[in-house]
Amino acid sequence: MLVDDSAIIRGLMQRALKQEAQIEIVATAIDGQTAIDSLRRVPADIVVLDIEMPGMDGLTALPELLKTCPAARIIMASTLTARNAQISMRAMELGATDYLPKPSAANPNEVQDFYRQLIEKIKALAPRSSRPSPSFAAPSVPASATAPAKVAATSYASAPLARPSPLAAIAGNVVPLHTLHEALLHIPRVQAIAIASSTGGPQALLALFGALKGRPLTVPLFITQHMPPNFTTILADHIGKTVGADCHEGKDGEEVRSGVIYLAPGDYHMVVERKGTHTHIRLNQNPPENFCRPSADPMLRSLSAIYGKYLLTIVLTGMGADGAAGASEVVKGGGMVVAQNEATCVVYGMPRAVVDARLARAILPLDQMAPVITRAMGSAA
Repeated sequence: MLVDDSAIIRGLMQRALKQEAQIEIVATAIDGQTAIDSLRRVPADIVVLDIEMPGMDGLTALPELLKTCPAARIIMASTLTARNAQISMRAMELGATDYLPKPSAANPNEVQDFYRQLIEKIKALAPRSSRPSPSFAAPSVPASATAPAKVAATSYASAPLARPSPLAAIAGNVVPLHTLHEALLHIPRVQAIAIASSTGGPQALLALFGALKGRPLTVPLFITQHMPPNFTTILADHIGKTVGADCHEGKDGEEVRSGVIYLAPGDYHMVVERKGTHTHIRLNQNPPENFCRPSADPMLRSLSAIYGKYLLTIVLTGMGADGAAGASEVVKGGGMVVAQNEATCVVYGMPRAVVDARLARAILPLDQMAPVITRAMGSAA
């Protein structure tokens, strides 16, 4: 279901989605109340919901849409303003699954990127029975062999998963740990912690840091979450308030300090560099990696080069394979990689990439990540 008061925006989305055989548009609506009424008549797997609409706006409609159809995945669509970023974060706290920045009509590249994100997000968030398998080793099947399942569709995405390279052999003899008890027995004391996330990441990060509230952070923590500008500013503020510690967007040239959480700002890769005995944040706008800027791979490469075996990397929910190449560098440097398990992911893409490449030393539910971080920092889990 597509919900937007602008006929132009609805038309753009419809035109893009109608080219995808796996996606079916079951309804459109011009405001929140119309969407609720329509959803009562026609169930939808995914609702793309505008924030600013006359009558009932998106944030007001969100709880009623979820009450009407609890299984629906809601993607909030908004312009890139600080106000809308704040509203989108509130919407995700209320149950929205993801967000979708609207394009500027004056920039054709933004419009094409909007199409790509919209299609990839809908496919990734589709019910598992109708979702294409992201398996690395999936055999090719002639198009005529199977009829594509349709997704009733009513979002910033990463590249399709690639087949494993020789990187998979780096940790090929590692038996992954699947229980918290096993993992805690193998967690080393570290000097830095890195976290990579995308779709479903804001909620996962807030849950993770909420579980760490009141516990001292004794090492620096670095986060790359796929988000545009303004959104990362708001997310950093929410994380800081949730955990009760300093969390802010990394600033170019600032010195890294223990106990501080650094979030990659939207549209910038965040890396670190060592100058003498001091480590500093560096920001750049090098080309996107895995269609992402910020991307987790450059962050992980730079952290591994400095912290080596004293780096713990956690890969959380997200589309695509961003973080897999960086995780291989972490493993080669002696560091440890932990992946979120499929059952607790909104989208099992990024974690699956490191699991299938045999880079993950532990595979755990989201609610078991906080004890791992606590143990890694040298505190009682």
